[in-house]
Amino acid sequence: MTERGLPTFDQLQIFLTVVESGSFAAAGRRLNRATSVISYGIDNLEAQLGVTLFERDATRRPRLTEAGEAVLAEARAVRDGVDGLRAKVRGLLGGLEAEVRLAVDVMLPATRLGAALRAFREAFPTVSLRLSVEALGAVSGLVLERRAMLGVSGPLAVECEEMARIAAGRVRMIPVAAPDHPLARADALAPGAARDHIQLVLSDRSPLSEGRDFAVTSPRTWRLADLSAKHALLREGIGWGNMPEEMVKGDLETGALIRLAMPDDPVHLYPLYAIHRRDAPPGPAASWLLRRFVEQGDED
Repeated sequence: MTERGLPTFDQLQIFLTVVESGSFAAAGRRLNRATSVISYGIDNLEAQLGVTLFERDATRRPRLTEAGEAVLAEARAVRDGVDGLRAKVRGLLGGLEAEVRLAVDVMLPATRLGAALRAFREAFPTVSLRLSVEALGAVSGLVLERRAMLGVSGPLAVECEEMARIAAGRVRMIPVAAPDHPLARADALAPGAARDHIQLVLSDRSPLSEGRDFAVTSPRTWRLADLSAKHALLREGIGWGNMPEEMVKGDLETGALIRLAMPDDPVHLYPLYAIHRRDAPPGPAASWLLRRFVEQGDED
């Protein structure tokens, strides 16, 4: 088979304009070109591709052939890709980041994260995003190591001269256990009762906050590096632990988990902070996203 030539972007643009406007003449008016130029462009494109794109009839509007229908989807994809490239370059020339690298604490409610990122996508459609979800001090670690431009960290955010942080709300943490756990079966819990049972605790994979705990009251602990694993073990009745209220709301409604009424263990509020390195202030898109997280916190 003879190798065909490569269509130009202008030829594809002419083809798409004919399809969208309904005729060669209408395409000419839209592109400010003579009808003969439009016809010539389509002829050249058909010659380049080796297929007939339109059924031509002087008495009717041009209709796409089967091959034309197949080419149409690819031509639109090429046009959209070029439009996206142009938009990205315009953003880069205007100082907009090509990519935002974000690290968030695993305790950040999924609804809050989803709402922020959905709005970010709509506001900055040309900016890519790379998301890391970590626990405790690991979020600060990614930001300090410049592997993330900004983060949403919990209370173990590293406090140092290199880091800037802004309050970004709180997460309500509640103690829970499976319905067959001794703490859940008790009619009333005496002060200190939880200390006699295994507490499931989220551990830190970062050395930045090694040795620091949040809301650990029992000397008997199982430490896990994954919040989903902690959730699963709680449902199995292996121990009790504090969980983000939003994350276990469904379990409380179905009875898969029971909220524990501990007289000596009040509800914990897990503070969140938007963070970034002082010597690497976020660009336009990252700054917008940082403000979004702070505004969400103000709504708490």
